[in-house]
Amino acid sequence: MPADLAVIGLRHFGLPLAHAATAAGIGVIGYETDPAVVDGLNHGRAPADGLTAAEVRRMLSAGFRATGDPAVLGRARTAVICAPTALGEDRTLDLTAIAEAARTLAAHLRPHTTVVLESTAYPGTTEEYLRPILESGSGLRAGRDFHLAYSPNRVDPGNHRHGIANTPKVIGGLTPACTEAAAAFYGRLAERVVRARGPREAEAVKLLETNFRHVNIALVNEMAVFCHDAGIDLWDVIRCAETKPFGFQPFRPGPGVGGHDVALDPNYLSCTSRTLGYPLRMVELAQEVNARMPRYVVQRCATLLNEHGKSVRGARVLLLGVTYKADLNDQQGSPAREIGSRLMELGASLGYHDPYVPEWRLHDRPIPRADSLWEAAGHADLTVLLQHHHTYDLQGLAVKAQLLLDTRGATPAGAAARL
Repeated sequence: MPADLAVIGLRHFGLPLAHAATAAGIGVIGYETDPAVVDGLNHGRAPADGLTAAEVRRMLSAGFRATGDPAVLGRARTAVICAPTALGEDRTLDLTAIAEAARTLAAHLRPHTTVVLESTAYPGTTEEYLRPILESGSGLRAGRDFHLAYSPNRVDPGNHRHGIANTPKVIGGLTPACTEAAAAFYGRLAERVVRARGPREAEAVKLLETNFRHVNIALVNEMAVFCHDAGIDLWDVIRCAETKPFGFQPFRPGPGVGGHDVALDPNYLSCTSRTLGYPLRMVELAQEVNARMPRYVVQRCATLLNEHGKSVRGARVLLLGVTYKADLNDQQGSPAREIGSRLMELGASLGYHDPYVPEWRLHDRPIPRADSLWEAAGHADLTVLLQHHHTYDLQGLAVKAQLLLDTRGATPAGAAARL
């Protein structure tokens, strides 16, 4: 029996899409190569991607099933590739997972299927990288035998105001017919569909949105360092600046930029073996600034301890919140890992607390988890708030902790040292 949708890749972006489609009454098959993920989902267990176990169970009761059998892809009218991409050491996107998903799909691709790529990718990926793999593996031609489009994912884990349904969906198809086929599908999920001129424009939307975030976080991170050195309360500056009703959008500093959306410089078009000949200098600088923040936090830790007659070496340091975002268990790109590693290298005795992370390891070494937050904060020479989970009573912690460094500006003014 045909399925309405096959989601290829049930991780950070794919699972929320499968959840939204299932809730909209669409028949969904989820394809995933990791057997542990497949087994966990089919038994109602929620992975570290923002869904709860109750939501997964509701998906199952509505007919959703995860599978590692690629043959099921041939049953789908629409196939959406949500394979993970990440920056490699050379700062280029690793498109290996997209290629593997495409080859798997191509072997089972049927005429008239609509194929959409949602993975983060460079402009040109859909046409110049994905399309040849699908065509050579299936013997079908994109735009004639099957529809091909790109739609940037806009998933914001933990955001209860904006989800897939009420966030406009951008779509760019290889041909006008491809765009309309993809729009017809997404129109069943989203209240509004926005048509781009083509897949390159849709891919560039993701590029702009992601880099906008990173550049503005870099700006406010630089302001944090400047304001600290100048004796200015940055958090009060932001509070006042955000009252401006036009021309300003508030961003807040932090210990680093985590998450799945990486800053992209399209100068590195590895998928086409060519470059534009120049970099996006603002993006490169933002990457540099944001990458410095974990080191700056460690420097602030050392300075605070030194001001109170203590050395980092041998100091008991408690890290609060090791996930990349508040009230989630996802650790992708969290700056806590680098901060913890650097503190350990300096000789600190490290502990952590996070209500969403029962076990945490650095360099294959388990880090002790505080059972009693209050007791641990009182015992530690320095407590560092890296993520503001809302279960934390920060006013109480500020009183209990010997020293508290707040990297999120969440404590009351004057209650702790703030970034």
